Amino acid sequence: MKKITQIVLLFIAIAVTAQEKMVSYMGITNFEASIPLFEEVKAINEKTTCILITKTGEIACWINIKDFKFKRDLMQEHFNKNYMESNRYPRAVFKGKIDKFDFQKLTTTNNQYQITGKITIRGRTKKIVINGTLKKVDKGIELYSAFPLNTDDFNIEIPFIVRSKISKNVNTQIICVLE
Repeated sequence: MKKITQIVLLFIAIAVTAQEKMVSYMGITNFEASIPLFEEVKAINEKTTCILITKTGEIACWINIKDFKFKRDLMQEHFNKNYMESNRYPRAVFKGKIDKFDFQKLTTTNNQYQITGKITIRGRTKKIVINGTLKKVDKGIELYSAFPLNTDDFNIEIPFIVRSKISKNVNTQIICVLE
């Protein structure tokens, strides 16, 4: 009887722990650093990983830099080799907390939240506060956030020859469904 009780308690503990963590392996991160009248500088990464601890509102997201896809192969090559040095700095990581997060209060309509944390790109870490929305969907929770990043904050040098064609302010979006 003692062993059966222990096994039942173990299964309950595993089930409770599993419900505290929600994960997405196929989130979408995209950015745009275009300047009007010049060629579009835009990329998408459909392999963003995010983890949300529902009990505390802690969230972590990371992306492999090489998974960003551009319309033009040459632009992608320059992005990885010259700007992001993706062989040296293969990932971008965000770790933070969703302020005033309460899993029980989520609904099927967009709920506005402020997310405070640190983002690391190219080995440089910066504190940021971003706005985002969360809502319940069939498969779990949908997270959406749009925020600007500045290339100077992460020591991303834009060569003089193309400086007038690429914005230092990069409009960034993340969308994922946490299950």
